[in-house]
Amino acid sequence: MTNKVLSARGFGVKRCDNGLARFRLWAPAQETVSVSIESGGQLPMRRSADGWFEATVAVPEGTRYRYRLSDGLMVPDPASAVQAGDVHDASVVETGAFVWKHPDWRGRKWTETVLYEVHAGIAGGFRGVRDDLARLKDLGVTAIELMPVNDFPGQRNWGYDGVLPYAPDSAYGSPNDLKELVDTAHGLGLMMFLDVVYNHFGPDGNHLTAYAPGFFRDDVKTPWGPAVDFGRPEVRDYFTRNVLMWLMDYRFDGLRFDAVHAIPEQDWIEEMAAAVRTSVEPGRHVHLVLEHHNAASHLRKAVDAQWNDDGHNVLHVLLTGEDGGYYADYAHDPAVRLARCLAEGWVYQGERSDYLGAPRGEPSADLPPYAHVLFLQNHDQIGNRAFGERLTVLTSPVALEAAIALQMLCPQIPLLFMGEETASQSPFLFFTDHQGALADEVREGRRQEFAGFAAFADPDRHTQIPDPNAVETFTASIPRPDPLLAAGRFALYRRLIALRMQEIVPRLRGTVSAGAEAIGPKAVLARWRLGDGSRLTIVTNLGEEPVSFGMPAGRQLFATGDKDRGPMTVAYLEGVA
Repeated sequence: MTNKVLSARGFGVKRCDNGLARFRLWAPAQETVSVSIESGGQLPMRRSADGWFEATVAVPEGTRYRYRLSDGLMVPDPASAVQAGDVHDASVVETGAFVWKHPDWRGRKWTETVLYEVHAGIAGGFRGVRDDLARLKDLGVTAIELMPVNDFPGQRNWGYDGVLPYAPDSAYGSPNDLKELVDTAHGLGLMMFLDVVYNHFGPDGNHLTAYAPGFFRDDVKTPWGPAVDFGRPEVRDYFTRNVLMWLMDYRFDGLRFDAVHAIPEQDWIEEMAAAVRTSVEPGRHVHLVLEHHNAASHLRKAVDAQWNDDGHNVLHVLLTGEDGGYYADYAHDPAVRLARCLAEGWVYQGERSDYLGAPRGEPSADLPPYAHVLFLQNHDQIGNRAFGERLTVLTSPVALEAAIALQMLCPQIPLLFMGEETASQSPFLFFTDHQGALADEVREGRRQEFAGFAAFADPDRHTQIPDPNAVETFTASIPRPDPLLAAGRFALYRRLIALRMQEIVPRLRGTVSAGAEAIGPKAVLARWRLGDGSRLTIVTNLGEEPVSFGMPAGRQLFATGDKDRGPMTVAYLEGVA
């Protein structure tokens, strides 16, 4: 179904009803463009007054092609469905229709979501993730979230340096391999989510500036370069169609939108969400999740949730005592800040962030708790550390397990990062596969990123930061189960998720906060009235000193740690027979 917000034109190759292939490219900076077909020479394209080029020709599936610009530069299709090699190589007219084994899958409700974030390359490609699905189902998670898979330069990357948003990277497998992963997950009752990046393009392989410089703004910069110009209908259309491709062609159940606060034209979010809601077939559950600076207004419309960085940050301070960088915003009265996070969603709801040097967020107390995705770790929070340390090496097991219990049983939506379920102590490092001068720039930039930290005051210390381009940095990031703790940690997660699905999820819709308060320097008591009128109470102490509290009413759901000795979490459910 085509949504009315989309234009009649679109980038890329489409099959016409007569079997011919129609090639389209928006290249307003060019006077002439042709399709260069590897097996058939040059095909001139017709130019419209608004800079669209089009050509229709009979070509078989698997045909390799590029666009030839006026100066002879050969570029891949910016809407390439699959690349013959890497980002600078030929694009391919997509091959092989996929036959879905579970075409009637309609997804799962958002309130049933327990996310597991995974890097496809670290996990062995699309087939490696697929082969691990049965284990993850046994763990109890209900949704697998892939870090970005769109085509990036080289063989190793986090995915945020992608330059061809429509093409799954061949390092992970073929488009059909990805569809097979999604289809297999659906057969197991698991949802599949994908992280997508629309706020910037990577530094190598982005040719848009050569033929469509208006794709970018020259008056707004982001940390990754010029801002993408979402004020242009062609740009909005390009990304909205990409959203619909992942949801309709690949049948992902949800998308996580990376750093959308870096998109100046915020109204695109609502426009895109409206296109999704009117394009997805009736009765199918599709979920949209943002990474943002606490923009509550989006969550009152057609967007399901936002990643809760505030929740992570204050829990990290409580678990580790770290107060450098952005953690400084959470170091004062962290238990009070955690209480606000549990009661109202975010710590910062318009207050000034000293780290950002500006106000952060909007009031969020009216939002349901499940409008927030809560995590103790994710790719950013581990990988953006100089040495990629996990919480398993930064805090004690008993304190970490107390935090895990809070995360899994509170009414926010939990997210695990690959390896947490086996107490892995392996780092998750920042890795790329750039070459030449760019590799040197990335390596030095990574070292300079930490130059202001006291731990790296000695210049020699910088050289110890792992080289992002070294293959050893990639292999070191593969999670390895802790030989002593893995079995117990897996069992803990499985028990907590099962409790969540049995006791919390059926009552989650309509849940509201009944208040939260700090009861010690690192301890919080929080209450919620669940959708059926019952009351959930969770007491968490992440400090070494015991705290006293009145015994909550109701049935004890779970307890970890020892309330008389320090780190602990205990949960009670009241008003249920």
